[in-house]
Amino acid sequence: MSSKETHEQRRERLRQTELRNNPGGSIQGSGLQDLVGGLGWKGTGVLIIVLIIGALIYLTIFN
Repeated sequence: MSSKETHEQRRERLRQTELRNNPGGSIQGSGLQDLVGGLGWKGTGVLIIVLIIGALIYLTIFN
């Protein structure tokens, strides 16, 4: 790991190495950790807020 490599870059590099070594391991698709890891903390917060607002709208309309 180089001194300029961030934790996210290291995690992504290790994930890519694992996918190359075990391509059948990702046959079920990506998981929630891949989504959240790719978004960062701001994107994760926005996603959570959108899900909550969507649930409130759904409950308002269908109740």
